[in-house]
Amino acid sequence: TKTTIALLYDEESENAYDIRLKLTKEVLTIQKQDVVCVGGSHQGRNAPSSPSSPIAKDPRYEKRWLDTLSVPLSMARISRYKAGTEKLRWNAFEVLALDGVSSGILRFYTAQDGTDWLRAVSANIRELTLQNMKMANKCCSPSDQVVHMGWVNEKLQGADSSQTFRPKFLALKGPSFYVFSTPPVSTFDWVRAERTYHLCEVLFKVHKFWLTEDCWLQANLYLGLQDFDFEDQRPYCFSVVAGHGKSHVFNVELGSELAVWEKSFQRATFMEVQRTGSRTYMCSWQGEMLCFTVDFALGFTCFESQTKNVLWRFKFSQLKGSSDDGKTRVKLLFQNLDTKQIETKELEFQDLTAVLHCIHSFIAAKVASVDPGFMDSQSLARKYMYSS
Repeated sequence: TKTTIALLYDEESENAYDIRLKLTKEVLTIQKQDVVCVGGSHQGRNAPSSPSSPIAKDPRYEKRWLDTLSVPLSMARISRYKAGTEKLRWNAFEVLALDGVSSGILRFYTAQDGTDWLRAVSANIRELTLQNMKMANKCCSPSDQVVHMGWVNEKLQGADSSQTFRPKFLALKGPSFYVFSTPPVSTFDWVRAERTYHLCEVLFKVHKFWLTEDCWLQANLYLGLQDFDFEDQRPYCFSVVAGHGKSHVFNVELGSELAVWEKSFQRATFMEVQRTGSRTYMCSWQGEMLCFTVDFALGFTCFESQTKNVLWRFKFSQLKGSSDDGKTRVKLLFQNLDTKQIETKELEFQDLTAVLHCIHSFIAAKVASVDPGFMDSQSLARKYMYSS
């Protein structure tokens, strides 16, 4: 159990008063101080009395901390931002339970206290989420396990919104990446996701860190794909770019959470690549409709859909470069192992973005299978975990 004295802040009246916080593994309790009777009793009025020997004892009163609100932490979320704005609450945050119960704005006397409690509450929420994942995985097949899930904030698209970010619950499960408005608490809830994407066809990008209060580190992972310009002002942001160029921008409260999401996306994607082994897409090459397969063991193969006749095949290591028009066409540059010459294959796909992401997923998984430390060396988020 962890306790501290903090302030409960009312943003409308701008008033604040002392409270006591009590944190256990499952509940955050808000206590307020009140005067309570702790002893003493009155005796009958008819008995004689004197100042030196009173017949009645006056009741004794003490100030004590009394429970006034309990916030369950299972599937709860934390917000450090004032609702509907981009204003960060310094040394303060709000805890919201799954059923909507709010702790109110908890303000701390020092920055260190605020950071310690933010991390402590986040850690307890994360531990309960892991327990929920284990329970959910008991009902799922080995190929459909939950790898990670949790609350984030999604940047709204368009300037006509009253607020720029809104809470979303994300999950990496089996072959899919899910976006929910509320957490899935039953097996049936998984079909009610707002968005579902195939993991092999999305690209995870870390693109901002917060090193100090006013110092940004712009981090762009160049992956040979189209770059994106982000205008959000929150720290610890990442994006998930899906098919047809659709992107989601998310933010988390701690740098450690950003690192967990980055590693979880890698792990879930690699597991899916190794589980499926290959993905095949219809493409146009030299005016013919053909099949293009990305295979974990064989690399790239182009073949006729009906006869299965293989037209060409290259290993991942033979891919020396690529370029695309950002729409449907891509040029893949392969080195012929015999002649050492570069061969260009120009292909056209209906959803080029999904194919490029798939190629990236398979190559990354292939490299990671040979050198497990490679992805850790490429991780930007884990290098700056201390900044949270």
